[in-house]
Amino acid sequence: MLTKSYFFISTIIFSLSLFAEPMNRSNQYLSAKKIVNNLCVACHAVDGNSAISMNPKLAGQHSAYITKQLMNFKSGTRENAVMAGMVASLNDEDMKNLGLYFSQQSLALSLAKSNGKSSLGEKIYRGGLSAKGVPACASCHGPAGHGIPDVYPRLNAQHSDYTLGQLNLFRLENRSNDEGMIMRVIAQKLTEKEMYAVSDYIEGLQ
Repeated sequence: MLTKSYFFISTIIFSLSLFAEPMNRSNQYLSAKKIVNNLCVACHAVDGNSAISMNPKLAGQHSAYITKQLMNFKSGTRENAVMAGMVASLNDEDMKNLGLYFSQQSLALSLAKSNGKSSLGEKIYRGGLSAKGVPACASCHGPAGHGIPDVYPRLNAQHSDYTLGQLNLFRLENRSNDEGMIMRVIAQKLTEKEMYAVSDYIEGLQ
């Protein structure tokens, strides 16, 4: 009898656990959406597809990457006065929930302005610049710019103005939260023309 009772109780507990995770995810999503409506919507839009070219699209970005950037803004590891103010009231759970929320939004694709096949941007992205010791962007961010979750961010369809701005920050070492100085070393080897070309090419990646 005890064995049957134990089996019955175990079955109920297991069944409840199957529903707990989706419910928890739903609560995280709703909690994040409230924050988005209060803090994020003006610059990044409610679905993370910012219409302002200097503000990044967050839709479809890997959740761990978004969470890390928010935490870096809060700690000062990544400097930005506007973002520091925005994250000041957020706790770790809030930032993780925001990462989850934006990762679940659909990314609006874009077109490159002038960069296509056989362009300088494509050359840098897919093959790098061996004479300068610049590796192919695709080696870390993938052939389509989708990145590697928990390691490298998604880049495709990102505003070229934003990408160019970040490359310049890395180049001047005004952004230094890249692991192992990878982006700072690369950006310092690129000319303004090369940075513009690869930023434009990235925006057109599907």
